[in-house]
Amino acid sequence: MTAVIFPASPARRAVRGIRRAFVVALIAALALVGVIVSAPQAARAATDDTIGISGVPAAADGNPDGRTRFSYAADPGQQIADNYLVRNTGTTAQSYTILSTDAFNDDSGEFALLETDAQAADIGNWVQFENGTNRLQFDLAPGDSRVVPFTVIVPAEATPGDHAGGIAASVKSPSGQVTLDRRLGTRMYLRVSGDLQAGLSLAGLSASYIGDWWNPFTGAVRVHYTVENTGNIALASNITVGATTWFGIPTGGKQGDGIPELLPGGTRTYETDLPGIASWGYLSANITLNPFVEGDDETKRMPVSATSRDTILIAPPWAFLIVIVLIAGFVVFRKWRSKVDAKRAQEWIEYTEAEAKRKAEAEREVVGAGAGIDA
Repeated sequence: MTAVIFPASPARRAVRGIRRAFVVALIAALALVGVIVSAPQAARAATDDTIGISGVPAAADGNPDGRTRFSYAADPGQQIADNYLVRNTGTTAQSYTILSTDAFNDDSGEFALLETDAQAADIGNWVQFENGTNRLQFDLAPGDSRVVPFTVIVPAEATPGDHAGGIAASVKSPSGQVTLDRRLGTRMYLRVSGDLQAGLSLAGLSASYIGDWWNPFTGAVRVHYTVENTGNIALASNITVGATTWFGIPTGGKQGDGIPELLPGGTRTYETDLPGIASWGYLSANITLNPFVEGDDETKRMPVSATSRDTILIAPPWAFLIVIVLIAGFVVFRKWRSKVDAKRAQEWIEYTEAEAKRKAEAEREVVGAGAGIDA
């Protein structure tokens, strides 16, 4: 028996086309759902990866010894050996760059280290790691640590005083269109023996009075000044700011403040307000610095003389002066008005007397003329 195949009608072909389009659309939708579901999971997985850096001074056995900074005292030409413990506290393997660099006071006066790519010129260049340079690179898996021995080689021509820098652990990683440099630094101080000089100076001291002109009792004195480390020892300082008026009578003060450590040659400008000071006309703002050496190394502490300066400012009590001027003006006006009134009264008296005299003379003339006619 021979099978006979009838060609599909146009209606059946349309139904088959619709079925195929539906199947294709369904497969595409399922694939899109899979992508949407997997994308947040991938994003969460990437977000869960963290970068962690830990770096602390260590003892010879490689264990942390409780120090918060590297602090040394040495003679020119001397060498010092020490250790730095680095740990990967993140969740992903990272490439670490360990470097020694110089420190400086930034625009706000805070202790800061040079950027990772900057070349050190002072103590940061005196440190050598196991590769003979002041930079070392290695990889660490999550949770792993490594002890990094180093040697500080003090040049024979090193100048006396404090040389400040630090050892930093740096991890660079891409973040969008930029590369982030995550760093953790530990301060390093080296005091080279010799002629040690310690001192902070006050420069650019000025003061102004601020407040409402109509209320002379609720103003404030604004003090602007610059602190400079003129010695070769790093110093922090406690500070007392106050104000006095006539005959040295205190009008207000602000004590207990402190300024962070300034490295040799470092400067920082401050501005502080002394509230609740009345405008007494004459005021004197005064500042006293009591410097000290920071850190837990008692061998480096040394007495430092206090520094004081003052400046004079004029703070007129405008409301009071306006009242005085008004009263004085009123008194002057009254005196002037009294004189004017007295003068006018005198002129009126003189006028009335002259009129009376004139009238009397006129009457006498009339009487005289009448007597002549009778005769």
